[in-house]
Amino acid sequence: MITLPADAHVHSEWSWDAGSDPASAGSMSRTCKRAVSMGLPAVVFTEHLDLEDAWRVDDGDIGEHAQKYVDGTGHVRLPSFDADGYLAAIDRCRSEYPQLRILTGVEFGQPHLWEAQASALLSRGAIDRVNGSLHMLPLGDGDRSEPTTLYHLRPAKDVMWAYLDEIPRMVAGSDSFVVFTHIDYAARSWPVASAGPFDPRHFEDGFRAAMRAIAASGRALEMNTRSLSPWIPQWWAESGGRAMSFGSDAHGPEQLAAHFPEAMAMVESFGFEPGSRPEDFWTR
Repeated sequence: MITLPADAHVHSEWSWDAGSDPASAGSMSRTCKRAVSMGLPAVVFTEHLDLEDAWRVDDGDIGEHAQKYVDGTGHVRLPSFDADGYLAAIDRCRSEYPQLRILTGVEFGQPHLWEAQASALLSRGAIDRVNGSLHMLPLGDGDRSEPTTLYHLRPAKDVMWAYLDEIPRMVAGSDSFVVFTHIDYAARSWPVASAGPFDPRHFEDGFRAAMRAIAASGRALEMNTRSLSPWIPQWWAESGGRAMSFGSDAHGPEQLAAHFPEAMAMVESFGFEPGSRPEDFWTR
């Protein structure tokens, strides 16, 4: 029987983009229940910590459940992360599911821009894992936006190169995160209709440069299982990467630990081995 690692990138109702309809409400508890039923030994609830004042979106660029956060100027304005409510929910789930190892975490967006603002939360000692993510790039006139919107406004290759060029700046500008998540994030919304299928080989130099920067900082790279891309662990190992984390990026119980057995085999084939605890990084 396969022993699964921790799913170290999971969202619940405490993340603004996880939805608040009855089907998703209370998903932290239901996610824990699913983890137990599938034999997952540990889960890390890494809720979004997005401190952007606002960012620009075009129509259709954000999920329907998040439209309530879009103001009349086409900017997303989020409520503050309810850290106390989240931590109380973690305690309830630990009591309800004692057989499951439940860790706290955040997915910190653009930490190199907002590290000072997050220091009060991160210095409390209550957060076990900080994943760092790059979601936003400069749009102009002080605005920032996600690749999904930027692809409407700029050539696709320019957006991808801008994304990759920003990664070393994020690594150099923040000490708060230990895992760089979904390095292929900008490829998720790649405009196939106008730019053709995404081919990472066209941007290989940029990906490898970004990976070298992450590796040199001593951080881990996430094997995000939304997309099982063998070039990610291969280029990571070849770029000096020593540690990997597994994350489904689940926003509901049904997505928990998706494709983990395949991802484990893929990562292992490039020389990474599990640690002693399920939440430990796989290292080489």
